[in-house]
Amino acid sequence: MTREAEFEAFVAARTPALARTAYLLTGDPHLAEDLVQSALLRAAERWERIHTSPEAYVRRTMYHQQVSSWRRRRGVREHALDGYDAADRSFDPDVRLSVRDALATLTLKQRTVLVLRFFEDLTEQQTGDVLGVSRGTVKSTTRQALDRLRRTAPHLAELVEEPS
Repeated sequence: MTREAEFEAFVAARTPALARTAYLLTGDPHLAEDLVQSALLRAAERWERIHTSPEAYVRRTMYHQQVSSWRRRRGVREHALDGYDAADRSFDPDVRLSVRDALATLTLKQRTVLVLRFFEDLTEQQTGDVLGVSRGTVKSTTRQALDRLRRTAPHLAELVEEPS
């Protein structure tokens, strides 16, 4: 298989998963699409060097681009979360709307940290390394985001299992 064919197969196979992560990072389906496309473009330019772990490269690129975005946008109102068609349709629509509305109250930085910590299942240290911030910043941002979610959507607490 040629390198070009390998890249095309990678894009076809992994774009839906990358799009879900990008949506969680941005909260906007159009921005998510732009984020994925931009990251894939960078990957295409460097495909010869990243073929051993292309998905990790693309995800890291998305995270870095999102961090740059929220650094540029400090103080600017965040995008409203709209529905994302690729999301799990078996999920209760009322709960889905509640989660969407609760996530919309978070800043881009808070949402990015929560996506990395709980969707991507990274440790505090790994999250800090990806975002270029300290472990303490990750901890405090996570706490602030979870506090905000608990305040804005206390009825969603029953969906999550508290760590023991």
